[in-house]
Amino acid sequence: MNEATTETRAETFIHPTALVDPGAELGQGVVVGPWAIIGPRVAIGDGTEIGPRVLVERDTTVGEDCRISNGAVLGTDPQDLKFQGENTLLEVGDRTVIREFATLNRGTSASGRTVVGSDCLLMAYTHVAHDCELGNHVILSNSVNMAGHVVIEDWVIVGGLTPIHQFVRIGAHAFVGGGSRIPQDVPPYCRAAGNPPKLYGLNSIGLERRGFSPEVRQALKQTYRILFQSSLNVSQAVARAEEEVSAIPEVRHLLEFIRSSERGITL
Repeated sequence: MNEATTETRAETFIHPTALVDPGAELGQGVVVGPWAIIGPRVAIGDGTEIGPRVLVERDTTVGEDCRISNGAVLGTDPQDLKFQGENTLLEVGDRTVIREFATLNRGTSASGRTVVGSDCLLMAYTHVAHDCELGNHVILSNSVNMAGHVVIEDWVIVGGLTPIHQFVRIGAHAFVGGGSRIPQDVPPYCRAAGNPPKLYGLNSIGLERRGFSPEVRQALKQTYRILFQSSLNVSQAVARAEEEVSAIPEVRHLLEFIRSSERGITL
């Protein structure tokens, strides 16, 4: 880190119109914009910028070098009638960008927290509900709306205007087309779109861009064909893939994801 960066980090700026609770912890180089409100038991990491009119209500941790845009709301009570005021958390990782008017609720007693990973992009008007868990490098386009307990693994992209049903899982490196309705799990490495949604093959372009080797992509393609393009039912297809495809980590993850699905798999 050069001297200029170190000096910038040391300067924390709070706009005169902002309200910051005495119990909030602000790291080095944090910027809090006009009319922002930072509530109790909030921790903001070094270098994070809080835009104008942002509300971070309470019991929220935001990592380093994040960017939170105008009107975003973090750490509010879960929208769950079972919530009885228990102490729960919202956790946001490092370098995550949260755009205008996104809303992120804390968890409930079911898990105790809502989690958004590092290097994510949550575009305008996205909603991350109670007890959701987002991995790293997740992109949610405008107006993606998640119900409670949704799990989104690393490197997932979800197109705009997409509602996601509670307890749904979307597997790593999956791509969900905009305007889809997602009531069941979306397998890792796959593309899904529509209402009702259907699978449209592997996310081949995404896998290539992220450096997956030709051997891994070929093994995933072979697995996909057995799982979704054969006459076998799901349990039979999983068994066949375990017998015929090399047991590399990506194939194992895909098969285990399907095996452990509780809501059923998008086909």
